[in-house]
Amino acid sequence: MELTIPVGQDAVWAEHLAGGGVPIVLLHPAIGDARVWDPVLTGLSGRRILRYDVRGYGRSAPPTAGFSLLGDLETVLSQLDLERVLLVGCSMGGGTALSLALTHPERVHGLVLLCPGVPGFPMPDEPELDAEYDALIEKRDVEGLVQLCLRLWGGAGADDAAVAQVRAAVPAWFDQDEYLEPPQPVYDRLHELQVPSVVMIGDKDRPITVAVAGAAAARIPGCEFLWLPNTDHYPSLRQPQLVTDTILRLAGDYDAG
Repeated sequence: MELTIPVGQDAVWAEHLAGGGVPIVLLHPAIGDARVWDPVLTGLSGRRILRYDVRGYGRSAPPTAGFSLLGDLETVLSQLDLERVLLVGCSMGGGTALSLALTHPERVHGLVLLCPGVPGFPMPDEPELDAEYDALIEKRDVEGLVQLCLRLWGGAGADDAAVAQVRAAVPAWFDQDEYLEPPQPVYDRLHELQVPSVVMIGDKDRPITVAVAGAAAARIPGCEFLWLPNTDHYPSLRQPQLVTDTILRLAGDYDAG
């Protein structure tokens, strides 16, 4: 069932699918929208699933007021009476998943983190890349941003699915700095996590992203670390079966039939 869920003075598009077992919440990356999960949904048939587009992405209207990714996730879960969930987060969505797990550990059954963003990780400066991105944003150059994104994050190929994901995300980037509050750092708190966790990273992702994933997995107690072959920053597009199998494993035993 498709929904429009109020978040503050704005709203987000969401899809809530009825089913059994622990609810599974799919959180998309900043280089896509909730359709990035399309390839895994068939394999999750019979499960209770939630996915939504962050404000300004995909089918959600642009924000008109300041907001945080964690705050919107909390609001969406509360609106749907989802008390304890399995969080599946890709990149930006991974950072949001970590934030909820550290803020409300009682609400999280487990974590599946795909090439996760980890707020607070000491990222190296990339002044040339930052300047290129800022210039494209200033010109509101959609095509330039699409090509930049694919160059950085589409190492497994600029196929139709990847291009569609970038196009669904770019509009959100133009006004993001005005409205999106930066997340609280979590990197130095990863040792506090006490839920089953998996970090997945592709062999065609950016080296810095691989480093972030490895460092995060090393800090999360008992975390499983999985390499994904022929995979860039879109694991759910490139290796949907591996992603689906991992989600189901952490979701626990449940006979969907």
